[in-house]
Amino acid sequence: MPATKPKNVKTRSGWIAVVTALMRRQGKVLVGKRPEGASLAGRWEFPGGKIELGESPEQALARELREELGVEAEIGPLKFAATHTYGKTGILFLFYEVKYWKGQIKTQQHMDLKWVAPKELRELELPEANAKFLTQIMDVL
Repeated sequence: MPATKPKNVKTRSGWIAVVTALMRRQGKVLVGKRPEGASLAGRWEFPGGKIELGESPEQALARELREELGVEAEIGPLKFAATHTYGKTGILFLFYEVKYWKGQIKTQQHMDLKWVAPKELRELELPEANAKFLTQIMDVL
């Protein structure tokens, strides 16, 4: 006889691990505007993306920064980790400090890039998860 799930019991669905760069220059932090046609289009986010199978978080973030910004970055320490859910999908966010990179930062996947003072982050339209973590982000900037 097949096992049945008890009523009122929540089960885990899929989890995705995401790495995020906190890149600073002259007291400002880099954010990118998500492109039209993408999920959360038009919202400002920190550079980064999903960890692929076989990658460490640091390798994934270095790859994402090459793809998104065209730079070779030295990934610094993990500043904090947090979780958020979008529907039935859980997201584990790993926020890393990135102080050093080689190359000119350029828009390769975002509609726009800009450097903002940390206090200006509260004025931007951010994805729900980034808005949720804003206090923690501000604490490490």
